[in-house]
Amino acid sequence: MAAFTSISSCEANSSFSFLLHKNITKYHHKYTIGRPMACNLQTDSFKSLKTQVSNPSSVEPVILSGTPQKHLELGFQFEEYMIGKAKRVNQALDDSVPLRHPLTIHEAMRYSLLAGGKRVRPMLAIASCELVGGNEEIALPIACAVEMIHTMSLIHDDLPCMDNDNLRRGKPTNHIVFGEETAVLAGDALLALAFEHVAPRLAKVVSADNVVRAIAELGAAVGSDGLVAGQIVDIKSEGREVNLKDLEYIHVHKTAKLLEASVVCGAIIGGGNEMEVERLRRYARCVGLLFQVVDDILDVTRTSDELGKTAGKDLATDKATYPKLMGIEKAKEFADGLVTKAKEELSYFDETKARPLYHLANYIAYRQN
Repeated sequence: MAAFTSISSCEANSSFSFLLHKNITKYHHKYTIGRPMACNLQTDSFKSLKTQVSNPSSVEPVILSGTPQKHLELGFQFEEYMIGKAKRVNQALDDSVPLRHPLTIHEAMRYSLLAGGKRVRPMLAIASCELVGGNEEIALPIACAVEMIHTMSLIHDDLPCMDNDNLRRGKPTNHIVFGEETAVLAGDALLALAFEHVAPRLAKVVSADNVVRAIAELGAAVGSDGLVAGQIVDIKSEGREVNLKDLEYIHVHKTAKLLEASVVCGAIIGGGNEMEVERLRRYARCVGLLFQVVDDILDVTRTSDELGKTAGKDLATDKATYPKLMGIEKAKEFADGLVTKAKEELSYFDETKARPLYHLANYIAYRQN
């Protein structure tokens, strides 16, 4: 087993903030080339952005072909929003897994849980909760739970018996550092902790009915009708002919279900009514599938250094992907359509309160890793 050196939460948050700022800056670049900017260019972050925009050759190509809609010109400080929410989530995650006996398993859990990442799922949970009248404090237990489950899925997905990957979020994968046995157990422990963490905390501030609904939603997203279903069909499809219907089934279950649960659970604990919850469910299904379509595109258009994980893995293992079945341009058009449909569902909500979810949809669509 390789030696493990723990990183303080302060150092981890500092490193994460730098990476997140870098990625969000790329997001902003996509939406300002050749377009009037409604934001204040006198602030430091936008002075830097103005320099980049004046030199389009320094900006990477856009992933999708669509044009961001008017909601990007509302003056919402998306970079500030994301960094602020990510710091709160990171601190809550750090607090949720203290180093204690048995030391090895908790080190392994923390290694992957605090390794960075975009924290998209927690932010979706918080944003949907706030949209329907809740607040960040109520949403944090669910935000942490979905990130624990997501991290479990990454640890297990990287195992030699699964995708056999050596790189995740720019670092050696969990089993490379701690060994396969510990990695399996670390994933199992994070899955169990997600439910242990969320139930008592929600019970203090949310009705019992809504706690049960949220926990059931989370469980369904992970089990044999959710993430596990997508994973097993994905494994069995390697090296075989797969059509678009089968591919959609894999992506909806393997990736989109957990993003859907993030949004829906946030809406439930925030006190959303049935119509609001279902509209946000449809929004989430679109952005969940969108997340995987963009992943497929990035896998064949970006390097391992840019992605922080092994690029070209799908091609090497002959996996079915949207670019493989549709071609890259058609895959981009499909993704554009998903963004549009997601935003249509948000149009029924207060525009100001829905800003974070509009921007998160665009961030997912136009991200570079």
